[in-house]
Amino acid sequence: MPDINALDRVALVTGASSGIGRAVALELGRLRMTVWVNYHRGGTSAADVAAEITAAGGRAYTCSADVSSAAEVTAMFDRIRSTSGGVDVLVNNAGIEQPAPFLEVSEASWDLVVGVDLKGAFLCAQAAARDMVRRGVRGRIVNVSSIHEELPMPGNTPYVCAKGGMAMLTRNLAVELAPHGIAVVGVGPGAIATPINTKTLDDPELKAALTHEIPAGRIGTPEEVARLVGYLVSDDASYITGTTVFIDGGLMRSTGGL
Repeated sequence: MPDINALDRVALVTGASSGIGRAVALELGRLRMTVWVNYHRGGTSAADVAAEITAAGGRAYTCSADVSSAAEVTAMFDRIRSTSGGVDVLVNNAGIEQPAPFLEVSEASWDLVVGVDLKGAFLCAQAAARDMVRRGVRGRIVNVSSIHEELPMPGNTPYVCAKGGMAMLTRNLAVELAPHGIAVVGVGPGAIATPINTKTLDDPELKAALTHEIPAGRIGTPEEVARLVGYLVSDDASYITGTTVFIDGGLMRSTGGL
């Protein structure tokens, strides 16, 4: 099977126009992969990410797709195959949340969050794995989850259910795909300074309360998560599969249920 560390390997990062996805795309570009920067909304930001990779000597493309739509995911992978030959590395990063008390969660909100966060990861992983098996590639699939795949988060039920499902998706796919040489790993960020956390980061009291819960004494950066992903898709991590690697400054071990 082809070596995953070959310089011509191709990576798809979903939800890569901002936050952790953006940092992961830039890191994989730094590692000299061809990077496909997926976005649903935010085409200008995605183009900026691709341009930054290209300016640094890498190769990048943008691709618009709603990952919760099977038709759009199929079209995205068809385009990648026709341009780059296929995907060697998939990073399922696209995710949203719509916090609300459980008694007020609407069916539409549930469908939207679970559709993007869990169904989207399933659709993209299936399309990528089929492509990897067809081409005989020892590929990597990384599912960017959250500490909330294990840790409750009152007021965010659809999100934690989607992330809990993603944990089992990671474990099950790792077992099923291991005979094909495909590793599947989860990454579980804790409190990271991304746009999704703007409300907390912009409120001194909320930020102080959050920081107090973190044994490391600080909020993490997207770049730290990106470097972990870069390691997990390398041959140095070829024996890691079927587990979630948490990157949270110890938050899971001390929080009262943020």
